[in-house]
Amino acid sequence: MLQLTIRSIHTDAKLLKQRCSKLVDRIIRVDQAGELGANQIYRGQLVILGHTKAGKTIRHMWEQERAHKAAFDRLVNEYRVRPSALQPVWRVAGFALGLGTALLGERAAMACTVAVESVIVEHYNDQLRTLMCDEPPRCTDKVLLETIRRIRDEEQEQHDTGLEHGAEQAPFYRALTSLIKSGCRTAIKIAEKV
Repeated sequence: MLQLTIRSIHTDAKLLKQRCSKLVDRIIRVDQAGELGANQIYRGQLVILGHTKAGKTIRHMWEQERAHKAAFDRLVNEYRVRPSALQPVWRVAGFALGLGTALLGERAAMACTVAVESVIVEHYNDQLRTLMCDEPPRCTDKVLLETIRRIRDEEQEQHDTGLEHGAEQAPFYRALTSLIKSGCRTAIKIAEKV
């Protein structure tokens, strides 16, 4: 009887670890893909707006995004996570979004930042809640939690910077941000799996 109980505990612990591992894999994969896309957005915006007053602000946000991507690249290697198979798509889509919104002007580029970052902050908050929940698979990996918290805070800063730089005065602000948010949410769902 005691052997059966020990075996059952061992099996339960192994299943919990596997579920936790799948959760961590999904989180790291989608976050790396998202940071790749964000890098490309700012890269595309700088092609058009790099020489303008907004260029310095966009360049600063791009530097933060490059650091975010580097952090998730390290986690991909550390945890041996399979990156998103759609990385070429995220590169092109991000660059096109950045270029397209920059062509509409500085305020539209900032509206893009506000839309993307509002979805990303919400996404990171959801991940933190999932990782820290009381129900299995509870994964309290301190490095992962701290990385997500730190990056989430910087993404919130970028969101606020976009608002401070006139995002809400962009032409068709509500329609533009609604469309971008929808695209981001769809990309997140896809990148979690593919």
